[in-house]
Formats: sequence, structure tokens, C-alpha cells
Amino acid sequence: MDDYEKLRQILDKHLAGAPPSPRLDQILRILFTTEEVRVALGMIFAPASVAEIAARSGVPAEEAAALCESMAGKGIVYSREKGGVMGYSLLPTIPGLFEFPFMKGGGEPMHQALARLWEEYHREALGNSFASSPTPITRVVPVERAIDTRVEVLPFEVISKMLERNDTFALTSCACRVSVAACDKPRDVCLIFDATGRFLIERGFAREISKEEALGVLRRADEAGLVHTTNNSQDRLVLVCSCCPCCCTILRGLTQLNNPNAFAVSRWQARVEPDRCNACGVCEDERCPVSAIKIVDSVAAVDPERCIGCGLCVTGCDVEAVRLVPRRDPPDPPRTIVDMGLQISSEKGKAEDFINLMRR
Repeated sequence: MDDYEKLRQILDKHLAGAPPSPRLDQILRILFTTEEVRVALGMIFAPASVAEIAARSGVPAEEAAALCESMAGKGIVYSREKGGVMGYSLLPTIPGLFEFPFMKGGGEPMHQALARLWEEYHREALGNSFASSPTPITRVVPVERAIDTRVEVLPFEVISKMLERNDTFALTSCACRVSVAACDKPRDVCLIFDATGRFLIERGFAREISKEEALGVLRRADEAGLVHTTNNSQDRLVLVCSCCPCCCTILRGLTQLNNPNAFAVSRWQARVEPDRCNACGVCEDERCPVSAIKIVDSVAAVDPERCIGCGLCVTGCDVEAVRLVPRRDPPDPPRTIVDMGLQISSEKGKAEDFINLMRR
């Protein structure tokens, strides 16, 4: 077994998955040099010192340090300084190995090759592997101004309240739209927070913005008809993606792969007030990303089984004929990111292997 297959097997222990494919083998060979992949085999999914990584990989410490920095600079491993010591760790396939190398804008022959390979890999294996558990990794968050404030709203449903728990705000390009390029929606709308955000800022993959600027980015995404998605937990935001159904990995899990576990819908769903609707068709033609709303007998009608509760139909309706109402049986996100990870790893049968990896 060569080093690239060994790395794939390690990556596959993460809940995001890395199922075998000739496409992934080619991707890893583009991203990692033969020297880098050897050092990467000494990493886990938590930062470790160069000394630890060198000992695990059998590479001299000085050489390992240079290779760790090379990989971090390319955005294919994560780095973090703590107590004056720089630590490095593996990144999962999503979000990580796919997204980060595209966040500086792409455009090079390498990016073109990667874009084609990731697209083929997504359709062939990764898309359904990523979303193969009953508990999704991501969830939809409704556009905030679409929520009726007269109804009880839980904190994790309101992005502005959740942003109060974050201390670093990084803005970068949407890797999905950079790589797939199937639409002209805005690209500079991807928000990453705290530790991962600091890594991307320090390595030149993102720029730091204020909380107020982050809220402005979300408003701009709403105006462009993009869906807010985030990690499927109640405790804090790790990222907020603004997704389109033609490019973005998360939404395409439903719109192209028809995977019911692609993401968790929000706790809300759209409802039309027939007396207000003028059948303009904006909700159907321009706003709904999943074809959950149609004009039937001169009035908009919502398919509640297909509605994801994003709120774009509400904010796009000039006559205020659509509103979000609570679902009868709303999804309940895991309490913390750790809880989510353990739950999904268990559902995918990866918990024991992942724990053993992290104990190396």
C-alpha cells in the first residue's frame, strides 16, 4: 500500500469521509508531494508538535518542520500556535481539503484539474458518503428577517445572536462557486469563525472583518438568493456558507444527488397567504433553491415535504404573501459540536477507528 492510499484511509476515519476512488488518489497526488504525504501520515485531526509528527512519520524534525509549513501554506493541513509551539493537524475532505486551496481565487492549471476531479468525485462517491448518516453534518439557517419575531425563536436559529459567541470573523471566497463556476452569484460570502478563521487569515486565504461586516455579508447573500447553512449544532458557529443549488456541495446533495440526509432543514417552513398572493412567480422562478414552491391555479403553493425553511421566498416577496411558520416536528440539532461529531461517527460506524487514531 502506498503512502497516498494510507493517507486516504486515515482521512476516511473522519466523519466527513474519504471513500476510495481513482479521482481522490489523483487529488491527493496533486495536493501533496511525496515528501509531504509521508509527514502527513504522522498527523491526526488535532494539532500536534513537529516533534510528535516527526516521531510518528520517521522524518527528521528539521525536514518535518519545513514540510509542515509548506502544507499549511497551501491550505492542505491546519496549523495553530499554542504556548509558543506551532501545532499541525490533518484537514478533512469537507470542509478543508476541497475548499481551502480554492479560497485564494483559483485560476491556475492545478485548480482547473482539481475542480474537475472534485466534481467527478462528488458525484461518484463523496457527496453521498458525506451525507450518509441520519444526523446531517450541516443545517439550514433561515434568513433572519424572514422570521416572525412574535413567535418563540431559539438562539441557534438566529445568526446574529450566534455571532455574539464568536470572536474572530474571516471572510473568504466560496470554494464551490470558484471551482464549479455554474452561476454568477457572489463568491466573497463565505464566513469562517474563531480558530479556523484565524488560520485562514494568517495563511492568506481569508481576510478579517468585524461582526457588523459579517452581518452585511449575510444581507448581501440574502439579496442574491443564497441559502445560509452552518454546522449542525446548537453551541456555536464554525462557519456560515451562503449556498446556491448549482455549485455548492451541501445543497447539491439534495438538488442533484437526491440525498434526504444532505443537510438538516431549518425549524421553519414556508406558508403562503392566498389572499395576498398575486402569482408573480418570483418565489418559484427566482428565490426557491429546491423547487418547493409552485404557482398553482394563480396562487403560490408550498410543498412542505420539500421546503428547507431558508426564508428566501419570504424576503423575495414584495406583497408579503409568504411567511415562515414553525414546523410541527422540528429537527433538534445536537447540543454541541462534539456531540454532533460523536453521534455522526457512531451512525457511520467510524467512532472506534477515529478514537484510536486520535490516541496515536
